[in-house]
Order: sequence, then structure tokens, then C-alpha cells
Amino acid sequence: MKSQMRSAKRKVEKINEMKLQMPSLSVNESMARAAVAAFCAQMDPEATELADIKCAVSEAVTNCIVHGYRDTVGILYITVRLYEDRTVRIEIKDRGCGIEDVRVARQPLYTTDAAGERSGMGFTVMESFCDKVKVLSKCGKGTTVTLYKCLRKR
Repeated sequence: MKSQMRSAKRKVEKINEMKLQMPSLSVNESMARAAVAAFCAQMDPEATELADIKCAVSEAVTNCIVHGYRDTVGILYITVRLYEDRTVRIEIKDRGCGIEDVRVARQPLYTTDAAGERSGMGFTVMESFCDKVKVLSKCGKGTTVTLYKCLRKR
């Protein structure tokens, strides 16, 4: 019985990790998306899984640039971890203005864009392409979005 409990609680091992940081310039969104996809490619994901990851990363990075830092330039921090159970964990972090109410911000069509140029669908898009999305934020301190994608077994 104890050995069964130990195996049930067995920690899934991380097999690789990438850390990346870059200025929050809109031209770096495509670089972030490509770098994360290239790193995840070592897991031999299906083409659709890689496309899902790229789209979710694009949304998270764009949120940091547009909403986190607004009209200033800060640093984007991206950490990607690959696990032996084929889970991909992507953390995208900024040290920008933060989100006042994460629950409200995650609602479809919610936007802080007074000009009306943004659809307010960023979190909804991330959630549709990932298995899980966590958002932690503190006003004046920044936001961390963590994307989880479970790749199919090959």
C-alpha cells in the first residue's frame, strides 16, 4: 500500500527548461512565439499542438506589451519547462501595472482599451488553446500568466 501511495505522489520530472527575457516591444512578439515553439519542438508535438502553443504565447506576450507596460517599455520574462509526462508549462511574466481584478479581466470581451481597438478576447483565446491557464497579478507589481499544454502521447 505504501509503495502505491509513493508512486501516486511521484513527482513528474522536468526534462528541459528555457529562460528568455526581452524588451516589451511589439516586434518581439513574433520572436517570443518562434523561440517557444522551437524549444517545444523537441517534444515532437503534433502540428496542431505547436500551433496552439504559438497562438497562446502570442496572446500572453501581447497582453504584457499592450496592457502590462502600456506606453512604456519593460522586460518580458518567459520560462518554458518540458516534463517527462509531455506537459509543457510556459510562464510569461511582466513587472508592469498589474491587473486590478483578474476574475473580471478574464471575462470574454472585457478590455481596458478606451480606444476600442482591442477585442478583450486574449484570455479566452489562451484558454481555448491550452489545457489550463493561471493568472496571478498584483497592482503595481505585474502579472504572471502560466500556460499548460498536455501533448498527446506518441
